[in-house]
Amino acid sequence: MDSRSTFSDRSYPKPLSVGCVSDSVTHDPPYLASLRKSCDYLMGDAILTPPTEQDVFLEKLVIIPHNYLANDCHQQIADIPLNRALYGLPESGFVFCCFNHNIKIEPTIFEVWMKILAAVPGSLLWLLNRVKMAEDNLQREAKKLGIDGERLIFAPPLPKAEHLARHRLADLFLDTYYYNAHTTGSDALVAGVPILTCPGRTFASRVGASLLTAAGLPELIAQNLQEYEKLAVELARSPTIVEQLKQKLVRSHTKVQQLKEKLAANKLTFPLFDTPRLARNIEKAYQKMWEIYTSGNSPQQIIINDTPS
Repeated sequence: MDSRSTFSDRSYPKPLSVGCVSDSVTHDPPYLASLRKSCDYLMGDAILTPPTEQDVFLEKLVIIPHNYLANDCHQQIADIPLNRALYGLPESGFVFCCFNHNIKIEPTIFEVWMKILAAVPGSLLWLLNRVKMAEDNLQREAKKLGIDGERLIFAPPLPKAEHLARHRLADLFLDTYYYNAHTTGSDALVAGVPILTCPGRTFASRVGASLLTAAGLPELIAQNLQEYEKLAVELARSPTIVEQLKQKLVRSHTKVQQLKEKLAANKLTFPLFDTPRLARNIEKAYQKMWEIYTSGNSPQQIIINDTPS
């Protein structure tokens, strides 16, 4: 049985269909055209799916406060000693990372990344190793752009708790461009690694900006790729900018360290990390959809007001 035809069959016993934690079916290729008739609503947020852009979506938009992507606020991060050498990283050098799937890395953003590495001597790019062919191809393309392929370090898959732990060896997560980090972005923020992103004009290219806004780090949203490159280099090069004497303890912070500390503090209060809050807002959305349906009305755009703790 073709699961796609079952899903798209309007005789299937479902009065309403909702696209949630996925991209809009509006943008699916022609061979999934039947799916386009099956979703009544698409759940997003004000950054991913601005209400003013309703006319470009076939689904009616449901605007969830802050961020649409659910995060488990009780995720376990392995309590293990972290050693750079153990994970194939050199003992020194600024560590940029991107643990997105290799297929999200395309020439535009890769060229920007290589410019960043060129501008920050000794820095490296830590990527996830999913396909050996992709590893070889990326190292080859790096060399074409004047960067030693050995500066691309590939991380093997690990159990989730240890994978989250190893994030802490990274300094800054560089987001992909046309298709942003989704779960991988949430993982980085949960683990305390700031993300640098540059939003585009599509659902998939705005997820990073949505995550950072909900995490209280909007200063890491670049307006264009030139600003993205400049900010990445600035953060990696930043000298000590704050020195504070407190109880005979001198604490110095670089900009990246400040961002990490801000992220750690925000985990206690900001909506990205408040799973029960998101659950309440989603429940309100489903209730509103059902009220519209039982009133005999066609689907219509819904904007949910926040329900904080």
